[in-house]
Amino acid sequence: MAKKSSVEKNEHRRKLATRYAAKRARLKAAIQNKQAQPEERFEAALKLAEMPRNSAKIRIRNRCELTGRPRAFYRKLKLSRNMLRELASNGQIPGMVKSSW
Repeated sequence: MAKKSSVEKNEHRRKLATRYAAKRARLKAAIQNKQAQPEERFEAALKLAEMPRNSAKIRIRNRCELTGRPRAFYRKLKLSRNMLRELASNGQIPGMVKSSW
């Protein structure tokens, strides 16, 4: 099991990212708009820099839904390799069969 504080911190980042997503997209579009005045673009860049860093989507870490493990993560199943192997061995993942030859 991962530390509870790490899992909670990641959940907080996920909430912040969804809350600020629209505002962040608006500011990024203003910064990348080449027809806008340089002062407006610079002002938008300053506003973007003032936003919380944890509101950036890139700061969210993919973690296993069951254990919170941050590494060896399968995106399609939202599980780490350990839990994937365990659940597959127990036959709890539909369509996945333990291979043996």
